[in-house]
Amino acid sequence: MSEISGTTNGVVWQSSPPGSIYDYIRVAAFSIGPDGLVDQWSRRAAELFGVTADEVRGKDPVEVFLAGELRPRGRRQVAEILDGKEWTGLVPFRLPGTRTTHGVAEVYVMPSETGTGERAALCIVVDVRALRRIETDLAASQAIFGQSPFGFLLFGTDLRVQRANQRFATVFGGTVEEHRGRTVHDYLSRAEADRMDASLRRVLATGEAAIDLQLIGTTPDSKDRRHWSINLYRVHSGTGRPIGVAGVGTDVTRRHVAAREAASARRNLALLNEASARIGNSLDLETTARELLDVAVPGFCDLASVDLYQALLTGDEAPPGRWDGAHAGGYGGGSAELRRVAFASAVSDAPLITTPGCGSKGDTPTAVGELHRFPVSSPCANALRTARVQSIPGQDGSLVQSTLAVPMVAHDTVVGLVQFSRTKGSEPFGERDRALAVELAARAAVCMDNARLYRREHERALILQRSLLPPGDPEAAGLDIACRYLPGNTATEVGGDWFDVIELPGHRTALVVGDVMGRGLRAAVAMGELRTAVRTLALLDMEPAEVLSALDEVARGLGSPSGAQQASRAAHKSREADLSEVYLATCVYAVYDPVTRRCTFANAGHLPPVLVEPGQEALLLDVPPGMPLGVGGEPFEEVEVELPEGALLALYTDGLVESRDHPLDEGLRAFRTALTEPSRIRRSEPSRTALPGPSRSVPGHRSPATATAPHQHQHPQPQPHQHQHQHQHQHQHQHQHPHPHPERSLEDVCDHVLSTLDTRHREDDIALLMARVQGLPLEAVGDWVLPREPRSVGRARELARALLVSWDLEALVDTVELLVSELVTNALRYGEGEIRLRLLRDRTLVCEVWDAGLVQPRRRRARDTDEGGRGLQLVGLLSAAWGSRRTPRGKTVWFELALPDGGPGAEPTVEQLLSMF
Repeated sequence: MSEISGTTNGVVWQSSPPGSIYDYIRVAAFSIGPDGLVDQWSRRAAELFGVTADEVRGKDPVEVFLAGELRPRGRRQVAEILDGKEWTGLVPFRLPGTRTTHGVAEVYVMPSETGTGERAALCIVVDVRALRRIETDLAASQAIFGQSPFGFLLFGTDLRVQRANQRFATVFGGTVEEHRGRTVHDYLSRAEADRMDASLRRVLATGEAAIDLQLIGTTPDSKDRRHWSINLYRVHSGTGRPIGVAGVGTDVTRRHVAAREAASARRNLALLNEASARIGNSLDLETTARELLDVAVPGFCDLASVDLYQALLTGDEAPPGRWDGAHAGGYGGGSAELRRVAFASAVSDAPLITTPGCGSKGDTPTAVGELHRFPVSSPCANALRTARVQSIPGQDGSLVQSTLAVPMVAHDTVVGLVQFSRTKGSEPFGERDRALAVELAARAAVCMDNARLYRREHERALILQRSLLPPGDPEAAGLDIACRYLPGNTATEVGGDWFDVIELPGHRTALVVGDVMGRGLRAAVAMGELRTAVRTLALLDMEPAEVLSALDEVARGLGSPSGAQQASRAAHKSREADLSEVYLATCVYAVYDPVTRRCTFANAGHLPPVLVEPGQEALLLDVPPGMPLGVGGEPFEEVEVELPEGALLALYTDGLVESRDHPLDEGLRAFRTALTEPSRIRRSEPSRTALPGPSRSVPGHRSPATATAPHQHQHPQPQPHQHQHQHQHQHQHQHQHPHPHPERSLEDVCDHVLSTLDTRHREDDIALLMARVQGLPLEAVGDWVLPREPRSVGRARELARALLVSWDLEALVDTVELLVSELVTNALRYGEGEIRLRLLRDRTLVCEVWDAGLVQPRRRRARDTDEGGRGLQLVGLLSAAWGSRRTPRGKTVWFELALPDGGPGAEPTVEQLLSMF
């Protein structure tokens, strides 16, 4: 702004405004008097020539400023000027006191007159060097401004365009002059123009340059988005006054695209790395689908969903559907039934979406867990049929901009479809995105197919394992049985845990719990072989320690191709032993006799049984653990314990009490506590005193009767009639003391234990076998000792007949008398020592005849001429089952009959009777 100094008669008088030409050009004035000497000397002249007015006034300018060789010509020019002529020319000058030329001045001389009419001259001097610099600067500025490959704008202090170069006009159209007076709002969108305007004002106010200001816009001849980098700096006049802002713009669209592609490549690589780390950590199909969407949303897309074929989820074998390029299919092709297993959204409160043309119910979206089918002509169904990605644009008014329908292909089989969607405002999918989508879907598909294959093998192993477990609810004489088997979760392989309840002769029961070390189908098969061996050995009525010894031989032979014998003898010393598989297992085997309530245990490296007596705390039985099956070399010990009425016995595997979260000791302590709690609600039952042996064995200690068989008495036997009377008296005594409190169901006890121990971790299989001791009622047992004499045969018949009548089993009297006669007769003829007869009534009727002979009866076929030899044939024909077993002091021969159901008993046919002859 100019500085106003005054106003006279409407004329404004002011000093030179800022930005005048005189700020750049050095102009001076002085006057020459009629005598040719300097008359007046201006301040600008003093600045230009470097001398003051006092130093030059009254002196000859020719003598002062011109060199000697130029002075004659200078005097002629001065004389002509004083004669009234004007003159303009370039005059080299020197400073006073110097001999060299200092510069060249352009001098304009105008004749003038003094107040007395004398002639004088007014001289105006311009420094030619300043003019040359201005000329050079203007030429350079024009070259840079006009020929620059960058867009160049000069904004005035009002932020309007004062000058634009040709490059800028080429980009935004029109001529250079047409851009004068425009603002940034004429070129950019409102938001971007506001950013540019704010930057211009800040640069103009502060003088701080704005470097690499990023702007986005379009040009008049194209709708493509362009990216510009703008540099702004303030422009000053010669006096340092701000006169505007200069802006240089560069089109960086290609650089931005390259940077975006590089960032996209880095992002895609990071997504693939993340997918490798996060997808496939679980063998569950739904979990794998959710892991895929956790990676894809929001890192790759805004919305995503996964659909899998229902046949894949249910475990059904896939129909032929290999993809070979010309024909493709999956579990039934593109129109087969699928289930939506996962959905993810990065958009706040975004509803479930349906892809245009792919909805099975029109525009209604498919919810997670819902079954649906894609229309045959839909893009999604086409993607499933062809195994190729389908790009589906969004509909008008829809939230979705575009969708990629990507088939999930694993081992040339389509297993499902994943849809990646981006909302409007997001960057559209490109070719790199399509490739990444295919890779993500393929990785997830392989993991899902592996999960499917694993689940199939796991289910097969589980079916095999369950088929080898006791079917239904096992039953046993004198025992209330409850059991639980919980396989490990689907993320772990099937184990080799098993339990079994085996009925033995004499209403005895074998309880077995075992665990094959290792996991998978191999462990399940080994478990099946060992369980079968246990059943076979148990039916031979061997002692528990003998059963485990024989089972150890079987286990050592499982891993050797030459069988158990070679494995137990010399295979471990040969080179082949290094290549054979080692099968190790733990097992606890217990035999319970309901008459004596004694249980004999043998243990092969298994966890100890737990016993809970009524009203007492649970205790671990001190059963020597022994070595695991398959190790060999060590004998197994037996421990016999008398179990009180109502006691609870628990056999289990380590999966119940051991996990990675707590040590084994804590698990055992928690298990004992869980068993103790429900037992406190019951009253302790009185022990039966009529049976031989001590009334109670202390749990955890060996019974003094360990070496004796359950039926061997340590004291003199009572007379037959006295023994029977003792049973009846004890029976009456028991009914005088009924239970004041009902016992808690054994099934409830099992559930309480499993819920208390928090078995949801399911790291290992869990087998739990629980038995509550009931014992046979005394009135259901008949036990007599007969002398070794012929009349004992008749006496045996009489005792059996009387007892059967008291049991209301008259229908069995004839058969029992006949078979008892045969067995007692054989004991007299082939046995030794006194004879013991015992009848047991439970679910069936069992008759046992004991003697001290070691010769086992052998069934043979009598010849037509033989008068005898058909007794055992008759026993086998008339009984449901029969057999013999060794005892520590002889043998026992037994037979079993089914109790009558009220109808007539089945009589042997004529053909059956004739078959004995």
